[in-house]
Amino acid sequence: MNQRSFYAAIAATIIFLLTSISGCTSNNLLGGSQKTPEAAIFVSKQAPLMVSMLVNPENLDKLAQVLASPQDRRKTRSELNQLKTSVLANTSLDYDRDVKPWVGDEITAAVTTLDIDRDAKNGQQPGYLMAVATKDAQKSREFLELLFTKRAIAGTELTIEQYNGIKLIGENPRPQLKSSNSTAKTTLSGAVVGDSFVLFANHPQVLKEAITNVQAPELNLGSSSKYQQALTQLPAQKIGLAFLNYPSLSGWKELEPPPQTYESQIVALELNRQGIFAETTLVAAPEKEILPSPPALPQSPKTLQYLPASVRLAIVGSDLSKLENSNLQQLWQQVSPALSVSNLIKQPVTEIQQRWGLDLQSDVFSWVQGEYALGMLPNNDWIFVVEKSPTAEQGISQLDAIASTKGLSITPLPLQEQKTSAWTQLTTIPADPKNPDKAAINLTAKVQGLHTTVDNYEIFATSIDAMEQAFKASKNGALVNDGKFKASVNAIPQPNEGYVYVDWLANQPMLERQLPVIRLLEIAGKPFFSNLRSLTISSYGNEDNLLKGGIFFKLNS
Repeated sequence: MNQRSFYAAIAATIIFLLTSISGCTSNNLLGGSQKTPEAAIFVSKQAPLMVSMLVNPENLDKLAQVLASPQDRRKTRSELNQLKTSVLANTSLDYDRDVKPWVGDEITAAVTTLDIDRDAKNGQQPGYLMAVATKDAQKSREFLELLFTKRAIAGTELTIEQYNGIKLIGENPRPQLKSSNSTAKTTLSGAVVGDSFVLFANHPQVLKEAITNVQAPELNLGSSSKYQQALTQLPAQKIGLAFLNYPSLSGWKELEPPPQTYESQIVALELNRQGIFAETTLVAAPEKEILPSPPALPQSPKTLQYLPASVRLAIVGSDLSKLENSNLQQLWQQVSPALSVSNLIKQPVTEIQQRWGLDLQSDVFSWVQGEYALGMLPNNDWIFVVEKSPTAEQGISQLDAIASTKGLSITPLPLQEQKTSAWTQLTTIPADPKNPDKAAINLTAKVQGLHTTVDNYEIFATSIDAMEQAFKASKNGALVNDGKFKASVNAIPQPNEGYVYVDWLANQPMLERQLPVIRLLEIAGKPFFSNLRSLTISSYGNEDNLLKGGIFFKLNS
């Protein structure tokens, strides 16, 4: 097993958490587990990342039993078998014969350190650890002996040593000459610890440190106060979790995490019959201030009445005036800056912002102090709905004034018996030389945007067609009445501070650009992503120095 295999093993563990339940309605899986990762005792407090699956891998087969079509069953079984055997690549071992008899109900993978020898001069070699629970210590010992016997027969030089009473077996990590571009040789080492876990690592030093962490409890993650604090926020039933230590991750060039407002994060996966809910809790760094939460959003905001069910992206919340200085914005700046609420809102008005010289914070955000909803249509038109208020009235008048200074006309435009104000630009069309009877110059008015008042709401749209769709939605076909949307929103805890709803199929290319890790997950987790229909992202409050949020993955059902 090489470094790439360890990357694959950690990725596979994450995908196990998703694919094992993708489309699955088994009561056993829906129950989840109330346990927390026992393997945390092997992981250092300073470890950058730990991911745990808290179910037996055999539960993956339940997915294939509930998928609708025989073709999907065959395809999914094949893909899951590839995942289960990925760590046995280039060996003659068989998962069903050699692993299944002893593997237990937990698989934990961790990045234990960003540099095994902690010597920056000879390059960076991360340490990887995998702890697999065993239900039969004797069979797991036999597996370990068999694994390394086959490697020895293939010509690999092995080492066997005792470390603090534990037998370590592995490939000989021949030392390399120190240079600015060399790293420690990646090898495979393993050990059975007591009757509970089989450990694998990419270097003997990683195994030794894992054993030391058990024998000196003050060193391991299980004794970390921030880890224990995060654990208290987990749902009762979960199928797996991930723990991220941001100060340690900050040195990992491959990830380039953003500046840390929060020092650690825990993510737990739980199930319902519509999909998977990933609940996340972030623990603030001691020196960081917890900012106030925006006002809680009603369960069915009236602004949603004007977004048609066909929207491919919807953002719903309240009080944009405080968004840039809120914990909601901090959360998404930390988790995914490209998909933060303010960045998503800026996308539809970027062109207008550049053309008119708008400052979004002062010219738009500052006066939206009530509820708002923003929707992107399939043709990339946008609808923006805001609750009216005295500040909103002033802000709308200011936008009209800015439009006038940029050479746009404010033109009354009746649509479906509703008065609207259109921002129009007059342009000239040269005369047709083949038709001299027509005027030398023709004028045409191009609509740059329009807005109107309906009840207590102001609706903005980027085109006449988008405005007409907003009117139609209020009468029939609104997003708020769509069954799939309601299932997604109902999975988010109430009350919450707003949410981002993303149609996966319509936005997949954009998400792949903004979150490159999705491409890796798609390759490893085809059964999950082939059933994914939408994502709903929300934040729902803070307490002490904790901020909670979640992502609901709506699956095809």
